[in-house]
Amino acid sequence: MSLIAKTPNPPYYAVIFTSERTEVTKGYEQMAERMLTLASEQPGFLGEESFRDENGFGVTISYWDSLEAIKQWKENSFHQVAQNLGKKEWYKRYKTRVCKVEKDYFFLSE
Repeated sequence: MSLIAKTPNPPYYAVIFTSERTEVTKGYEQMAERMLTLASEQPGFLGEESFRDENGFGVTISYWDSLEAIKQWKENSFHQVAQNLGKKEWYKRYKTRVCKVEKDYFFLSE
């Protein structure tokens, strides 16, 4: 299984969610798994890449085919519940960036 998302030829969009976690862990992993499952069912979702280090710093990048798809995901009612819980429980701080990918490159060592 590749940790690098398979995306189509550009252009497409990336939502970069950079966060720092609190000490609260109750329910976080389950919600993160549910959000990935739910996002992957959304029209326009292309894939995601995510990591979190031992200090609670993490980056999740989700890829989308349009700004409209991103808007629909942001407005998803269950995603909004997760966003509110994140603000109240799981994150000290976060930043979200939306970018248009105009070019990408790929290397595969064989």
